[in-house]
Amino acid sequence: MSSVEQGFQGFVGQYRHLSVALLVVSNVIPLIGVFAWGWDVAAILILYWSENLILGFLTIVKMIVNAPFGGIFASAFFLVHYGGFCGMHGFFVLAMTMGDIGDPVGADPWPLWLVFVQILVNVVQQVLAMAPAEWIIAFAALFVSHTLSLITNYFGRGEYKDQTTNSLMMAPYKRMIVLHVAIIFGGWGVLLLGSPVWLLIVLIGLKISIDVHTHLKEHVILKDTPVGESA
Repeated sequence: MSSVEQGFQGFVGQYRHLSVALLVVSNVIPLIGVFAWGWDVAAILILYWSENLILGFLTIVKMIVNAPFGGIFASAFFLVHYGGFCGMHGFFVLAMTMGDIGDPVGADPWPLWLVFVQILVNVVQQVLAMAPAEWIIAFAALFVSHTLSLITNYFGRGEYKDQTTNSLMMAPYKRMIVLHVAIIFGGWGVLLLGSPVWLLIVLIGLKISIDVHTHLKEHVILKDTPVGESA
């Protein structure tokens, strides 16, 4: 084994112990937003929705690496299906927190199934137009956390060996449903009660607990094997 490989495996081993901590830190930034930047429930829920964009992008990366030829076609289908699902979910979050935001499609719909991608693009544009400047910091932290997990767990620990294109494609849906059933109903309660700070803290704590549980189940419990050994 080369020194480069040994160094990378050492990095992977260290990150395994820090991955949960990094995940928690990235999720604590919204708490800073509440106290330091005056964030309300809308900014928090929209940030949590945007995390699905990160997961979708990294899923496409995984599918293409897993099967370069078939992954391209699978990614095109995934972009339309997951993108439309995510776009409508984002539209619902915006409507719930911001009120009437208009038609998600607009006056000039894209042809055929591409209309679902158009919905996602329109929702992302609205999010960027209304998000506070510090929101980008929180989004970047989540992106870094998930990307490091991709590098160290999916590639470094060999998780890609046990994955198929279909299993990769389905994974982000499961997380989105579990997370947003909890977060949206929690956010609805916060809105109804006037967004008290203590409830915003509870909402953030709920998100952290879901993320930690999901991370442990995916990367520690199911894949708790040293690098270089089969599961």
